[in-house]
Amino acid sequence: MAAAIERSLSPQGTTALNIGDTVPLPVGADTANVRLGPPLDDANLSLLPLVGVWRGEGHLHGPQETPDRVFGQQLTISHDGRGFLRHESITWVFDEDGTALPAGREVGWWRPQPDGVIELVLADADGVVEVFYGTAQTLASWSLGTDAVLRTTSAPAVTGATRLYGIVDGRLAYVSERATAEHPMRPYASALLDRQAG
Repeated sequence: MAAAIERSLSPQGTTALNIGDTVPLPVGADTANVRLGPPLDDANLSLLPLVGVWRGEGHLHGPQETPDRVFGQQLTISHDGRGFLRHESITWVFDEDGTALPAGREVGWWRPQPDGVIELVLADADGVVEVFYGTAQTLASWSLGTDAVLRTTSAPAVTGATRLYGIVDGRLAYVSERATAEHPMRPYASALLDRQAG
């Protein structure tokens, strides 16, 4: 332990460094702008309008007797030139003083298939992994439902989910529903996000 501490404090140490200070990867960075970075793979054309950085407000829908909770969200849909898109969602809530506090996080992959089916694999920080299948409903809307839900023993008892995404007047809107061991499918979250990049 002493040797590790000594190494970290040396001029070549890492104690003063953070994520942005690391040496760049030997592969190109993802892009959330189809005009910059690697070209978008043709497999992703049905998802093209989703690519970007989106930010805005949403509502977490509780049981009928519980009021909705407002949250902030940034959703980044990016690619590295291959036939899938990367999905990263970061959300926050506000305490009574208006201070932003970290909330839910999820990462995953949009995986369009040659037959038009879209696979969406998402893992969230609560310990739930959802595997969705769906299709493009129009050029700017996508509907998906879970085929499988895996969860850790400490995760919410999610048993199924649906998601509907769409571009509405240049903004990204979505609605999600969830079923749990205690209740059937019902509204879970919705948001309206403005494009920040892409």
